[in-house]
Amino acid sequence: MTNAPGLSRQPLSGPFAWTGAEIAASTSWRHELDANLIEEINAGIEAYAASGRPWQEANSSTFPLTGLEGLTTSMREELETGSGIFQLRGVPVERHTPEQMRAFFLALGDHVGMPVSQSLKGERLMAIEDAGENSGDYGTITDSANEGSFRSSRARAFSTAGLRFHTDRCDVVALLCLSQARHGGHSKIASAVAIHNALLERAPDLLAELFTDYPRSRFGEEESDASTHYMLPVFTLEHGKFATHYSRTYIEAAQMNPDVPRLRDAQNAALDILADMAGELCYEMTLQSGDVQFLNNHVIYHARDTYQDDPANGYHRSLLRLWLAMPDSRPLAPSFEVLFGSTQPGTIRGGIWPEGQGPGIGAPA
Repeated sequence: MTNAPGLSRQPLSGPFAWTGAEIAASTSWRHELDANLIEEINAGIEAYAASGRPWQEANSSTFPLTGLEGLTTSMREELETGSGIFQLRGVPVERHTPEQMRAFFLALGDHVGMPVSQSLKGERLMAIEDAGENSGDYGTITDSANEGSFRSSRARAFSTAGLRFHTDRCDVVALLCLSQARHGGHSKIASAVAIHNALLERAPDLLAELFTDYPRSRFGEEESDASTHYMLPVFTLEHGKFATHYSRTYIEAAQMNPDVPRLRDAQNAALDILADMAGELCYEMTLQSGDVQFLNNHVIYHARDTYQDDPANGYHRSLLRLWLAMPDSRPLAPSFEVLFGSTQPGTIRGGIWPEGQGPGIGAPA
């Protein structure tokens, strides 16, 4: 078996080790807003709009969410010590302007955790929707080996293409659905802990490979090409806490650089079976207007199906996205420092920051 520091040879237990069928039957992670909470949200949105502040200044101080304190506490608990997911339903998106919903969502994120930057421009909230022909502006390079082009994960997110299972560069990712597509765009989530346990039973040698270092490219995040890379395992255990960071696109982009270490056959095979297990064990849902989805990136993978908009008939998939650092986050292995800045629990970490800002990460080398 491969020498893999941190490899656990025992199944990992806990409420985050769920299959799709099990999470579908659970109610702990779902919350439907009642009429009183909806009115509290409406009042907060209207009060903030009347203040004249731009949406970018919304936070837990400037935009209080009276009556939601208990709910935000429940969110944090479910995300870190429960299933790793939380869904709100019934946010009144139809009643308010897009700018007002941006203010609400940014403030909600600050009540739950701390929104961190998602780009070198310092964007703490991003609209995830199809950019059409301009999606390639988010990162496309020529793949001479395959006589085609290679799009970064960021470019794929701003298109109608499907997204493979992956994690984002933060403790928690949150999505607010403003409107959905005509067809497709279904969300898939999978427990990386359940995948770990399945691989321990079915393919322990390949599980061990996922605890070894994989070269990753910075293409599409801090860099416009695939020249700069870093090494990071897919699975880690630190002080008994599991964490994963996974995006096959960044691994593939790194392999386009001849100076990057080549993946061994066993490492590629481990990625293949990881993807297969994610598809087998996942839960599929369709976010509706007014749904908010929170995911703990250290234990949950997410994916998206292809979709088709129909703007002429009022169908345009539009989601708002936050990346959150969490006050009750888990410790991370030292190898995560290259992406998260700090690996200590409960710190401001993760994100992609303008040079000179954030927890010391994200600036081009």
